[in-house]
Order: sequence, then structure tokens, then C-alpha cells
Amino acid sequence: MEQLEIRALNTYYGESHILRDVDLTVNSGEMVCLIGRNGVGKTTLLKSIIGLLKPRSGQINFAEQCLDRQPPHQRARAGVGYVPQGREIIPQLTVEENLLLGLEARPGGMGRQKRIDPFVYELFPILRDFLPRKGGDLSGGQQQQLAIARALMGKPSLLLLDEPTEGIQPNIVQDIEQAVRRISREQGISVLLVEQHLHFVRQADRYSQQSLLELIFAHFKGKPRLTNGTILGILMFDLS
Repeated sequence: MEQLEIRALNTYYGESHILRDVDLTVNSGEMVCLIGRNGVGKTTLLKSIIGLLKPRSGQINFAEQCLDRQPPHQRARAGVGYVPQGREIIPQLTVEENLLLGLEARPGGMGRQKRIDPFVYELFPILRDFLPRKGGDLSGGQQQQLAIARALMGKPSLLLLDEPTEGIQPNIVQDIEQAVRRISREQGISVLLVEQHLHFVRQADRYSQQSLLELIFAHFKGKPRLTNGTILGILMFDLS
């Protein structure tokens, strides 16, 4: 079943045409990894899906509803979680407060829920120990773990991750790789991942049974299709 369907999407920055007639589908419980050099439109695609950028044409359907006219907060409450590049946690708030903010993506927001999902502690045990610590006092890798956990607090059915291993120390990169696989496999959450860390991509290769060459050029096979070389490579694999 298709969780996300994008058809003929065109997005601009000013007069610069970044995404050109992009078609993409993500099925339920599936992880899709977008691979490409800087500046080819990977982040632009994620921002278009969550509503931070408004495409000039095309259609974004999620869970059989059109998102085109919905603002970002409504897309979040519809079940789209977003972890931006650079994490963007709130450094002045504690780890616990940052996590609770994620509840705003759920119906009723923080007014109805105050409980932190134990699954986030299973994924990232260090967060339990650091609940009273300011987010800005965490390392870069710990902040990334916090950002992913905060997005999960909204109970998304689709999680958008923009380069989650960028600038992260190697030992935490491995933790994040394992966490992303668990998110899809154990929670059934679809994942759309932008990643340039080749080790992360090679880990996924165990599930796709594809060679690295096939991963990089898989978009030539036609499903999904991103035209005009907008994104250099796309990998789809099922963790169920």
C-alpha cells in the first residue's frame, strides 16, 4: 500500500528550478534512501513534503489524502514526522522538554499527553539519563538522537530524515543506523531518508540485495523516477 505518492512535483527557490517533475512513492513499512551530491534537491524534496516549501506544481498525497494545501503543522498531525538537517533542537530547553514538544504533532497536543514513549528510551538509552540536561549541552550525536526521538513522539507513520549522520562521531552513527532500521521494522513506520554516509547505505544493502553500483544508479530502472538527474540515486528496501 502506498503511504506517500508524489507526482510531477516542481519546486523553485526564487527563479531557480530545483525539483523538476519528480515522481516518487513510498509504501507502508518501507524505507527509501535518497542519495546524491549537495545541491541536487534532496533537502528541497523533504521540505516540499512537510510544507516548508510550496511547490509550483505537482501533487503530494499521503495516506490517501492530498497535502498540497495543508500547512506544516497539519501535515505533522496527519502523521508526517520531520528531522531536519542540523537537528534544530531547542538548546535552552531540557531534553525532557524537547521530547514533550514532539507531542504537539499528535491530536490534542501536549494538553492531552504528557507521557514519553518508552520506545524512544529503547532506541536511545542515553536520553533517559540526560532528561534534566539542556539540549544545547549535548554532543552533536546526542542532539541528533534527541531530534529523532522528538519526531517519534508525534507517532508518525512517515518519518523524513535529512542526513541524520552528518557530522556525527562514528560510534553514534552506528547507533543511529540501528535505530532507523528498528523504527521501520518494529514500528512499521515508513522512512524517507537523505543520506551521504556510504557506510549507512551499505548497511541497507543487506536488505535490498543490491550492489552499490545498483544503489547509486537505481533511478534509471524507472521506479521511483526522479527526472533530469534531480537526485542521483535512490534505494528502496523493505525491512518487514
